[in-house]
Amino acid sequence: MLTCLTTGLAAALILYPKDSLSASLRGLDLWWEVVFPSLLPFFITAELLIGFGVVHGLGALSERFMRPLFNVPGSGGFIWVMGMASGYPSGAKWTADLRKKGELTKVEAERLVAFTNASSPLFIFGAIAVGFFHDPSLGILIAVSHYGGNVLVGFIMKFYKRNEDLELRESHYSSIRDAFSRMHQSRINDGRTLGKLMGDAVTKSVDTLLMVGGFIMLFSVLTELFKQTGIMEILSFLLSLSLIPESFHAPLIAGMLELTTGIGAITQTGEPLLTQLVLVSFILGFHGFSIQAQIASILAETDIGFKPYAIARLAHGLLAAGIMVVLYYFYTRSSLQAKSLAIWNPKENFTTPIMEFFHHYGPPITLMMIMFMIFFKWQSHTGKTYTKNTPYRKS
Repeated sequence: MLTCLTTGLAAALILYPKDSLSASLRGLDLWWEVVFPSLLPFFITAELLIGFGVVHGLGALSERFMRPLFNVPGSGGFIWVMGMASGYPSGAKWTADLRKKGELTKVEAERLVAFTNASSPLFIFGAIAVGFFHDPSLGILIAVSHYGGNVLVGFIMKFYKRNEDLELRESHYSSIRDAFSRMHQSRINDGRTLGKLMGDAVTKSVDTLLMVGGFIMLFSVLTELFKQTGIMEILSFLLSLSLIPESFHAPLIAGMLELTTGIGAITQTGEPLLTQLVLVSFILGFHGFSIQAQIASILAETDIGFKPYAIARLAHGLLAAGIMVVLYYFYTRSSLQAKSLAIWNPKENFTTPIMEFFHHYGPPITLMMIMFMIFFKWQSHTGKTYTKNTPYRKS
């Protein structure tokens, strides 16, 4: 089956070279101008915080609420917050890193990765609310439904394989002094110099983002080939058996593959606003197969199972859609519809200069950081040896 699918993809690329190239370039532009420069600072910062032991210190303090709420270690609090701030697939990357370091058990990592991958606020408020819906006040509804569904998924995953980690239910709540001690000890155990740590942070972050860019381009091409080969029409026919309006069939299928394309198409259908918001909330929670493939690739380097994450995505989409229905009921009966927050005024929208910044300076930043990665990798192969405990010795 896989051979036939791959052969069919190769044939489609040969039959529709112009369309494939255009779709690939659209995906490249998105990664080159926005995805890479916006995610890279978060990735590098997180790598440095893990190397400096800050994550371990914060984890000791966060244990008192992360364990009762989500049944994961306190270090999961850092991944949860950073994952929401930077967007997917950040949560999966840092969960995999902590699993490789032995900070998480397999079950804890599967719980954590199920609810630490979310859309960033910049994408929700800037791209969706202002860019697609042209209504800043809707950003609050979309964000509350999306993050609210995410929290509910995390709470549900608390009971996932609960009987397999009975010994972890008794948690030790650390003081601030204990947290600093744990942070310092983690830094000593890491043992890398500042230069080595920064080089590793850049190379690992760029490697991950190169993989993300490849998946974005691949699924951009797949979406276009589905349209050209008629597969989209077949899938649309299958959706006609459901209660979903026909005008949403193609946008929903596109969103299941790549969420940005699908969300943009949904907002152009002219259907009732509530229906649009419900489908957008579902697609944001489902993530799309493009993002799921990125996360599957990251998790493949560890023993973390992908199935719990995939089931959680379906649950997140349904929960977010349900929350949106409730929120929209109150939204239409409140003054929120008439009053947009001043910070989200579309005439003075703060996301506009940010997007302009990415458009003008994103490509140079991307190119510069790729050159840095090449430099650090070349330096690591110049014959210099590195011993883990050399820079730091306990007296």
